[in-house]
Amino acid sequence: MSNFVFPPAEIPSAPVRGTDARYAVRRIFCVGRNYADHAREMGSDPTREPPFYFTKPATALTPSGATVPYPAATRDYHHEMELVIALGAPVFKATPEAAAAAIWGYAPGLDMTRRDLQAEAKAAGRPWDTAKGFDQSAILGEIVRASEVGPLARGAITLAVNGVQKQRGDLADMIWSQAEIVSNLSQLYRLHPGDLIYTGTPAGVGAVAAGDVLTGRIEGLGEISLTVGPAE
Repeated sequence: MSNFVFPPAEIPSAPVRGTDARYAVRRIFCVGRNYADHAREMGSDPTREPPFYFTKPATALTPSGATVPYPAATRDYHHEMELVIALGAPVFKATPEAAAAAIWGYAPGLDMTRRDLQAEAKAAGRPWDTAKGFDQSAILGEIVRASEVGPLARGAITLAVNGVQKQRGDLADMIWSQAEIVSNLSQLYRLHPGDLIYTGTPAGVGAVAAGDVLTGRIEGLGEISLTVGPAE
């Protein structure tokens, strides 16, 4: 038995719809600008250039229904509603067909962002870690097994703040499909069960404030919610 200096951290995990089992999370990858309308609102050209990625630590994982404090070091805290892929098999240098077979499930997710820190990082050519990978920045709903819902080629994706709709798109509007994303990412990493991929957000991202209640929905997957608490 190993003798640890400190007790090992608890393994981050997410519920699986219809079961008592939990999905252990290994890594969190995120795709930048995967909807043309969102690319335009962020000042980019929505061509099919290769997708690019950033990561969040698995410790940023936070369940749907949580109340999280307004994060430190920002005055521009944004919501981004996303489809999340949960992998269930190893993938490396895979074709889109092989990549699709490795998708175990899907979930609604929120990629919460310190937008002012992201803008500063972009302007200085620096990494996005402090803007994207902060505590409680990866909100995740229940994972639904792919065998229950199929490939999810289309379906409405929406987000409301205090009951007012802010984001609305369709999964069919994604520049890169789920299989293409997994295939492309597998050229860069050896992917494994437990890896999550946030697949990008439609247009309509915006700032939230303490007291706001966010409710997102993806057709076929159900809802996700988050309450923004006071700053710590």
